[in-house]
Amino acid sequence: MSLSGPLKIAAVLVGLLLAGATPAAALAQDAAPAVRAVPPAEGSGPALWVVRDADSVLYLFGTMHLLRPTTAWGSDRVDQAFAAASQLIIEVAAPADQSVLLPIIREHGLSPERPLSGLLTAEEWTAFDAAANAIGSSAANMEPMRPWLAGVTVQTASILRAGYATESGVEPILRARAEAAGMAVSGFETPDEQIRMLAGFPEEGQLAFLRRSLAAFDAAQTDVDRMVEAWAAGDVDALRAVAVDPLRATPVLYEALLVRRNTRWADQIQTLLEGSGTAFIAVGAMHLAGDDSVQAILFRRGVPVEAAP
Repeated sequence: MSLSGPLKIAAVLVGLLLAGATPAAALAQDAAPAVRAVPPAEGSGPALWVVRDADSVLYLFGTMHLLRPTTAWGSDRVDQAFAAASQLIIEVAAPADQSVLLPIIREHGLSPERPLSGLLTAEEWTAFDAAANAIGSSAANMEPMRPWLAGVTVQTASILRAGYATESGVEPILRARAEAAGMAVSGFETPDEQIRMLAGFPEEGQLAFLRRSLAAFDAAQTDVDRMVEAWAAGDVDALRAVAVDPLRATPVLYEALLVRRNTRWADQIQTLLEGSGTAFIAVGAMHLAGDDSVQAILFRRGVPVEAAP
């Protein structure tokens, strides 16, 4: 689950392939779920941090974008922090009508003039077709995708077939609660920014990512299970080992997907501290683990971040 943010977009596309619907229909159907309870976690649950100054309280909570419906992560501590906030800030606040994303996906995620069959070896194409078949599609259906989108889709497909779902992810649940409570909801990034970030990688880098996704397809479920288990238990060190450290092996991805984004988010958090009030900030858990986490960047700047009581 290394490409945490764009998994949402890819999951919508995988749903499209499975349903045989039009892109507009698949995206428009992705409405926020009703407010619902979450099974309580064992122990204290996922980690929660807090940044304070004289007139501001900012909670930092790591999320999982896709989860099984039965995943137990409910926490009184998180519920109390959320209830105290007047605004929810998530990684990316997608529009209510997600059909508006279609032009962006078409522009940056599809390239019919450079079909994947011409970029992959015969062996790779066979592996790609097997991954597509696992989600009820085929490589031929996905052939117009650019390599970055194909790679993210392969990653997402391996997770979806293991019973994970976007509607069970943390963000839609928190967003539904926020909207029911009349809280303001905003995002650190836009879908356009996330898509452009991935589409901006050179083609060879995109192909390298797609090939790694294919090689890890069968093991992806185990890796994600370990990641979710560590997250739900609040074991940040284990989460770093499973999700963050492997990304370091590809410095260009590590820098673009984590370091630069975490730095921008730390900037935004410091701007929030210049104001007042209480906010609940929920971003992908891997952004809150490791030496280049949002908290680590804030700490190096002299901004204290503490584990929430």
